Amino acid sequence: MFNMQGLMKQAQMMQKKMQEEQAKLATKEISGNSANGLVSVTLNGKSEMKKISIDKSLITADDTEMLEDLIMVAYNNAHNKVEELTEESMKTATGGVNLGGLKLPF
Repeated sequence: MFNMQGLMKQAQMMQKKMQEEQAKLATKEISGNSANGLVSVTLNGKSEMKKISIDKSLITADDTEMLEDLIMVAYNNAHNKVEELTEESMKTATGGVNLGGLKLPF
């Protein structure tokens, strides 16, 4: 016989675990870099930029386009790491249940 009450309880437990994982992720800092570490970007678990570091040797008025590209690469590198961490965290919270490609937690 189908146990709706049991299913609802499991869903509530999963939701609580996901909320706990989201809170943990928000406190984490993940860094990405480019140009062998000359440009570094640090994001939190919500992909919000918290810090950027640019080696002084890259700062010239003549080549701002290259610097912009390096910042973009470093950000994308960090963002991909955040997505991987989020995916792993949600697998833990859901017990490996596939939620159909939902973009969680944020």
